[in-house]
Amino acid sequence: QVQLVESGGGLVQTGGSLRLSCVASGRMFSTNYMGWYRQAPGKQRELVARIANGGSTDYADAVKGRFTISRDNAKNTVYLQMNSLKPEDTALYYCNLRNVIGATRYEYWGQGTQVTVSS
Repeated sequence: QVQLVESGGGLVQTGGSLRLSCVASGRMFSTNYMGWYRQAPGKQRELVARIANGGSTDYADAVKGRFTISRDNAKNTVYLQMNSLKPEDTALYYCNLRNVIGATRYEYWGQGTQVTVSS
């Protein structure tokens, strides 16, 4: 069974920075994606950024140029460096692992870590 444990959330002022970490344990397929999603109150969960095990990345338009996703495959860890934070970045941030084999995807989620940006 895969488990994801996030850390690094907190309260920061506008313009500040935070770094989120997520450690995965359990089976990870040779093709997998690790990523971060967020959900603000009253809104749907949305993709923030994801990174394939080969290193390719995707970012939401709202965070491009401010957030950077990276991973350490040896440690099964994904990071999200968040700079120039804005109040609209306030949300519960979830770590996600997607294992892929053929046309089948297996999704796993962490418990979430709160990020609050004060104005």
